[in-house]
Amino acid sequence: MEQPRIVKIRENVLKKNDILARELRKRFQEQQVYVVNIVSSPGSGKTTLLTEVLARLSQKFNVAALVGDLATENDAHRLEQSGAKVKQITTGTVCHLEAQMIEDSIKNWDLNQLDFLFIENVGNLVCPSSYDLGENLRVVLFSTTEGEDKPEKYPTIVNSADIAILTKIDLLEAVDFNKESFYQSIYQSRPNMKVFEVSAKKDIGINQWMDFLIEEKMKAFKKMEV
Repeated sequence: MEQPRIVKIRENVLKKNDILARELRKRFQEQQVYVVNIVSSPGSGKTTLLTEVLARLSQKFNVAALVGDLATENDAHRLEQSGAKVKQITTGTVCHLEAQMIEDSIKNWDLNQLDFLFIENVGNLVCPSSYDLGENLRVVLFSTTEGEDKPEKYPTIVNSADIAILTKIDLLEAVDFNKESFYQSIYQSRPNMKVFEVSAKKDIGINQWMDFLIEEKMKAFKKMEV
């Protein structure tokens, strides 16, 4: 008798999250803030990559970031080195960010002053796949150091993401990473999914991803300008 009750509670939580996420998306759309939700397992290099992206984008755009972790503000301090506005979200035992957390964190922010908002989700490839945060783009990161079969192990996050990024591409040979097998495991879930290969350490692929983000932002708000 317990299982149906647990499922029902989960359905109610997700429904409440989805309603709030739609409201957030409407607000972001009205203020023309392009929101990127970045999801990965711990140690994939998302903070390092995001720090670099924030620093470069801030030369032409107003950018900000929310960063989720179970504990500490370490990643927020690292992101602040980019010069961008950053706020930490400490989740305690919760393994993902929720729409309510995003709403609470931006209450005192003037969205009119933002062009891009990046959300660095809690390091986890399972829970974040179920929670809409009102984002325009959901990005899933995999690193060469994790092995080429990670997308195959976590198909739900691949299916719920818009694009994928393969990080630490400079270590490909050192860790004996089979790139062909990696793409096969991605395409099992999402045929022809767009994948960027990057290395923050060697400055590979970052500008290409930034160009993509800028282009997607222009597309997202083009109709509103007509």
